[in-house]
Amino acid sequence: MKTNLVGDSGQKEEASKKKEMCGMESLNRQGNMDSNREDGRASLILTLTLSNVRKTELSKAAKVFEMFETQIHHFETRQAKKPKNSADDLDIFVECEVRSADVAVIITSLRRVAEDVKTSREEEVPWFPRKIQDLDKCHHLITKYEPSLDHGHPGYADLQYKKRRAFFADLAFNYRAGDPLPHIEYTAQETATWREVYRKLSSLYPTHACMQYLDAFRQLEKYCGYQEDHIPQLQDVSRFLKERTGFQLRPAAGLLSARDFLASLAFRVFQSTQYIRHFSSPMHSPEPDCCHELLGHVPMLADKEFAQFSQDIGLASLGSSEAEIEKLATLYWFTVEFGLCKQNGSIKAYGAGLLSSYGELMYALSDKPEYKPFDPEVTAVHPYQDQDFQPVYFIAENLEDAKAKLQNYAMKIKKPFSLHYNPFTSSIEVMNTPQKVKRALHQMKEELKNLCLALENLS
Repeated sequence: MKTNLVGDSGQKEEASKKKEMCGMESLNRQGNMDSNREDGRASLILTLTLSNVRKTELSKAAKVFEMFETQIHHFETRQAKKPKNSADDLDIFVECEVRSADVAVIITSLRRVAEDVKTSREEEVPWFPRKIQDLDKCHHLITKYEPSLDHGHPGYADLQYKKRRAFFADLAFNYRAGDPLPHIEYTAQETATWREVYRKLSSLYPTHACMQYLDAFRQLEKYCGYQEDHIPQLQDVSRFLKERTGFQLRPAAGLLSARDFLASLAFRVFQSTQYIRHFSSPMHSPEPDCCHELLGHVPMLADKEFAQFSQDIGLASLGSSEAEIEKLATLYWFTVEFGLCKQNGSIKAYGAGLLSSYGELMYALSDKPEYKPFDPEVTAVHPYQDQDFQPVYFIAENLEDAKAKLQNYAMKIKKPFSLHYNPFTSSIEVMNTPQKVKRALHQMKEELKNLCLALENLS
């Protein structure tokens, strides 16, 4: 997300690029799951029957899966139901991933050791991460605004700046889930740029930002080194968010595709850049930088309602079609980036794009733009203005109401499956068998039992 702190001048240049800045531009990854897998793998759902499992058939079937380096997501057995089957026969359900080139061979091999081998491929569903480690694959970049490619970038002719940016990109590309977040020694020039942005924006927050933002910003100043002479470290900020809402940060090399960026939110992970804009243009950046992430996004991610809202958008994106991704990206654009809400009879900003842009923050809360109530069905298809500031902003009654409306919208997105996020394992389960649903319900019943007991103790 780009910021412009000089007021109305330069609005055209700022707004023309800002949708891409938020990770809202989809990479061309259309097609089925197999073609979307960067490692050439396909998802399979297999059912088969093994006879006389007390003998060798089970080990033979297992050998087939081992031979083709099958990644098994779910393996389930039950006594065979057909009358002709004996008590030693088993029906087996397997949800797995194999190399696309091996699909036909693995099915043929299974038919040699099992009966009634049936398979279906999730060909209409784009690949999506199942566990938090899979986010290591969610790094597809939109590169057209990078300083090495964009002739209009303030740092295009600055070899030292481009070298510095390459350093940040390497850190992000080499990062793996579970690694310590990179500690950056920012230069005096980078800190001076931060100081100018921080000082200008923080003067507006008391009158323009929502109270959730203000509360978190004060805490960030107290615990995470938010001050004009110090650029906060991702490690400190991530720890702060983790304690409050379960969100955490991971480094990003630049502007991500909408699908990859939104998928990360499903795991309560926010992909954050660490580089800063070019010193010659402190009030303007054609791409997201640490000013946008740390001043725009982080404070709101410390609010529980907003954190759930962000994760809900991410969960809705998993396995969604390109058309639905575009709608969700537009929803994200008009809420997380440029959202307004009602508070104490006034209109306040909660969107990161506004809270990191002095010019648009002033404009959005003036009498110039049009306001509309937040309705996901309308917002998701509303055209955005990429040549100027937005002529229309959507206003939520409050964050809880916005979250409820988003959840209702997400339930209407058509998918051939339902998903369940497991916060204990930071993983996504595809709820495609009764047993999986029952296990999830059992877990919820246990949690509900504990809550009921807590209420009894209070009374």
